[in-house]
Amino acid sequence: MGEEGSSRALPRGPHHLARADVLASQRGRLLEAIAEVVAAKGYGAATVADVIERAGVSRKTFYEHFRDKEACFLAAYDAGVHVLMSTMRAGGEDARRRIRAYLETLAGEPAFARTFLIEIGAAGPRALARRQEVHEAFATLVGEAPDALACVGAINEVVIRLVSRGRTAELPALEDHLVSIYARLFE
Repeated sequence: MGEEGSSRALPRGPHHLARADVLASQRGRLLEAIAEVVAAKGYGAATVADVIERAGVSRKTFYEHFRDKEACFLAAYDAGVHVLMSTMRAGGEDARRRIRAYLETLAGEPAFARTFLIEIGAAGPRALARRQEVHEAFATLVGEAPDALACVGAINEVVIRLVSRGRTAELPALEDHLVSIYARLFE
């Protein structure tokens, strides 16, 4: 989701880019690649070889950035969550604007949406623990009421239904429905 460094390919041959720029580009491409590969193949079937091929980096470069596939996956998840949360916070205190930001961001990043909402469950106990932390952070963003976590869960289930059917582009059309769910839970 673009925030963790540039995803553009580096120029071929000798260049005068700073080492930090090279590393940021490589990392950004790896994060995007794992989200795309996992969305296409599923977490279990995705391999480091698939990721490095998609990212256009060497195996050595992959392991300079990440210890294994899980570490890369979790870094991509965290980077995407950061973008998503930042976008929602930019909506201010208005629930409708935050829900719209959530839906539009996911609709614009279908590979991340599938990874964030569906494939995270296949990535093992560390990923599930991270998902729980993220849901609690979303609940805090939604409100302090005890129903905030229930609201996050309800919204996720509705959104997952479209994402799992490959209809991520239709997510913005859920805005009124999700705002209604939010309002009912917080009345």
